[in-house]
Amino acid sequence: MTQEVTVRVRDVLLGAGVRSVFQPIVELDTGDVVAYEALARGPVGPLERPDRLFAAARAEGLLAQLDEACRAAAFRGAVASGLLAPLTLFVNVEPEVLDSAPLDELLAIAEGAPGDLRVVVEITERALAARPAELLRTVARVRELGWGVALDDVGADAMSLAFMPLLQPDVVKLDLRLVQERPGAAVAEIMHAVNAYAQASGATVLAEGIEDERHLTMARALGAHLGQGWLFGRPGPAPVPGLRAGELRLPEAPAVGRFAESSPFALLPPGTPLRRSPKSLLIELSKQLEREALRIGSTCVVAATFQEARHLTPATTGRYRDLVERTGFVCALGEGLPAEPLPGLRGAALSPHDPVRGEWDVVVLGPHFAVALLARDLGDDGPDARRTFEYALTYDRGTVVAAAHSLLSRVAPRAARPAGAPAPAVTAVAAGTTTAVGPGVAAAVGAAAVAAGVAGPGADASVAERVLQRVLGTTSHGVTIADVTRPDQPLVYVNAAFEELSGLRSEQVLGRNCRFLQGPGTDPAVLAALRAAVEDGREWSGVLLNHRGPERTPWWNEIQLAPVRDADGRVVRYVGLQNDVTERVEAQRALEVERDRTRAHLRRIEDLARTDALTGLPDRRHLADRVAGALAAGNAVALLLCDLDGFRAVNDRFGHGAGDDLLVAVAGRLRDVLPPGGLAARLGGDEFIVALTAPPGRPALGAAREVAARLSRAVTDPIPLDGVEVSISVSVGVAVSAAGDGVEDLLHRADEAVCERKRAQRGEPRPAPLR
Repeated sequence: MTQEVTVRVRDVLLGAGVRSVFQPIVELDTGDVVAYEALARGPVGPLERPDRLFAAARAEGLLAQLDEACRAAAFRGAVASGLLAPLTLFVNVEPEVLDSAPLDELLAIAEGAPGDLRVVVEITERALAARPAELLRTVARVRELGWGVALDDVGADAMSLAFMPLLQPDVVKLDLRLVQERPGAAVAEIMHAVNAYAQASGATVLAEGIEDERHLTMARALGAHLGQGWLFGRPGPAPVPGLRAGELRLPEAPAVGRFAESSPFALLPPGTPLRRSPKSLLIELSKQLEREALRIGSTCVVAATFQEARHLTPATTGRYRDLVERTGFVCALGEGLPAEPLPGLRGAALSPHDPVRGEWDVVVLGPHFAVALLARDLGDDGPDARRTFEYALTYDRGTVVAAAHSLLSRVAPRAARPAGAPAPAVTAVAAGTTTAVGPGVAAAVGAAAVAAGVAGPGADASVAERVLQRVLGTTSHGVTIADVTRPDQPLVYVNAAFEELSGLRSEQVLGRNCRFLQGPGTDPAVLAALRAAVEDGREWSGVLLNHRGPERTPWWNEIQLAPVRDADGRVVRYVGLQNDVTERVEAQRALEVERDRTRAHLRRIEDLARTDALTGLPDRRHLADRVAGALAAGNAVALLLCDLDGFRAVNDRFGHGAGDDLLVAVAGRLRDVLPPGGLAARLGGDEFIVALTAPPGRPALGAAREVAARLSRAVTDPIPLDGVEVSISVSVGVAVSAAGDGVEDLLHRADEAVCERKRAQRGEPRPAPLR
């Protein structure tokens, strides 16, 4: 970040350069505009776009000041534009500063408005896992002011579904990809969760990104009551003219303020039946709840208490490592527990005087499932294994939500990496603590400092770090480093090029598995090959369909992965080099489509060259090739030569056009009576032939005679021509292959059989055989 941009950010804040534009939110059933969302803009120039403005402020430590300025601008702009009751104003709160967000100035603006300023505060899923306690406190503060709460970008990350029952938002804003992309299994899972919550709570569903009628149809199908997007109006400095104003009705705010101060056991409703149990039973009940959480998966929240850190045993740690990898959020509380007892497991050190300190609680909360084991230590003397507890196992969703709220309100915030600090993986590589890097991309990245002459034995690690940071920061290739020793193999370093490729900032991707790039259309077979290579510690390269940014724009990623090993040969990191090859892939696919089209045309031309132009049946050459192939394969072949009787009379009476129509009708009837595997062809004139094949040893003559009888009946049925029904007959000669027969042998015998049949019909004697 240059000094020039730094000064500009400060100038924006000091000079009140932040402004708001407003986009309408419409009730889909009536078309009424019921709310406007305030969207931040900087002054005209390089910092006008909100992503650039916030990135600059974040880099200079001015994020809190910018966020405050944006909200103040939103409130002032709404009052100045008359966005008052019955309209509602939607305002975003930046997750990183939400707990300390000053509200006094906003209250003063709202109270000084000439009319009622109705407010809904939007919170995104980015705040959920990092600072759950602060998030819950902020929601409580917002509700105390009488304002509503909206959960933004629902569906962009499974975490939003996991936390939705805890936040209890009044409005659920669906991520725009749900209305703009083709529905799939992920969309179905999201909508099941959202609709279940909306029906239980009375919350309103809002669909974003509605730009055309197709999007509007999808939004309605998804259960949205409200809509937002360019179809209804683009962001502007004032309300969109011509839209009738309506009122947004929100559900009654839930009473959650007491949850944070209470313990889960104390939140059991009066009269709840309590049982006594030894520790051994509670262990098994807890394990069963853990299995339920694993079944629910990434949309599940798990919260547990352990009384003291010593109760988080190695066996329990192993189970919770699985929970961290496969569920949305897991926390563990107890006296002496650190903020992160194991990678990905959120923790909190309980005070000896905290009422939760004396409880054994396991809470499992998902969109469609809720259960809590809430137990209180009865304080028995004697061995730990013989301790007894008073407990309840409850499936009441309200009680489970309250218990989860109580525990998450105590979770310590995730420690943030200081701005400018090098990623751990980069430090490790640059300092020379990772060795045995394989050939390819990892060698190029891991050996960058070595090539510079600074990363060998005895080299200055800080110099090596700077060199490597410089190399990775300036390359046009996206570079990622994943820590494969931690659960879910999270990213621990990404360079600027990868941020551009993924459409996300580093703080949005660090700590996450690279699977967030995947989406509809990502090839499962390619993913399986990639995962198998990582499991085996091998290099891998391939091309994968990924999705970029919040808009989930598809792009083709050419990936090269290679392991980085420590001194003992253990794989500790995976380095990835990534490139956007969308243009190349699309060009290749277009070429393949054109090749397929050309092949299809060539096949069609070849078929036409071997097809009778009048009837569409195969011609003599086509039939001969098929019969020759069957004979070569050792199959029995029967040929049925069909000669039409009375065809010349039809030509003489009705003309050659009618004769052609008759031949086409006969060809259709031959097709209709063909058995499976049979082939009908036209030899020429009024002669047709049918080929039947049978495996070696299968009697062919009997089957051929049955088909011949069906052919005769089919052709003999009257055929309408020019309003007159015409009847003809057919003479069928049958020839069955014998050892050594060729195609011409069969055709000759079939022709002789026809001649013999015609002589018999005329009553002529059979000629004597030639001597």
